Amino acid sequence: AAMSRRGGKHRLDSLTRSSKHFNKNEVECLVKLFDTLVARASSHFAGAGFDRTVFRDTLHSAFGMTDDGVLDRVFSTFDKDNNGTITVVEWVEGLGVLLRGTLEEKMKYCFAVYDLNGDGYISREEMFQMLKNSLLLQSADEEPDEGIKDLVEIALKKMASIYLFVTFLLQDYDHDGKLSFTDFEKAVRDENLLLEAFGPCLPDIK
Repeated sequence: AAMSRRGGKHRLDSLTRSSKHFNKNEVECLVKLFDTLVARASSHFAGAGFDRTVFRDTLHSAFGMTDDGVLDRVFSTFDKDNNGTITVVEWVEGLGVLLRGTLEEKMKYCFAVYDLNGDGYISREEMFQMLKNSLLLQSADEEPDEGIKDLVEIALKKMASIYLFVTFLLQDYDHDGKLSFTDFEKAVRDENLLLEAFGPCLPDIK
């Protein structure tokens, strides 16, 4: 038990030192929540972290993030080593950006969420995929993959904020048909709401 307490204190101290956004008490609360989530996870990762399902359910209930496609991408941005589990370090660091991140950190985070293949660009196809995921349920006869015109028409009917998407498309400064982080940064600094142009990947205001 004493060894366990010493190990827990060492973990807490280490995380507190490395955290840019949380104080010791806050880190302690996050670690306790992490341990609770690990205990809830029924997977071979138990003890080391928790899986995608627990992560999705937690962000859904705690932060009002309901889009499964977006949550899957958020999981990938947290899971830095890409091993399918969230460790305590990934948990604290990820929440630091999600809850307390600077604009620069949030821009990098949102860009990573939308960059589906991780190549450093958001292609037209990736834009459309994320936009599709953020739309309300389509009727059975609608085909959102038919092209730009049909997709925008569907979005105009179902998303009051579609003008953000159109504005975003116009920010391809080098006109190469895809958005680099530099393109994204210029657009977001001009209009912060564009951080979530393709889906809700930040906690709601509550």
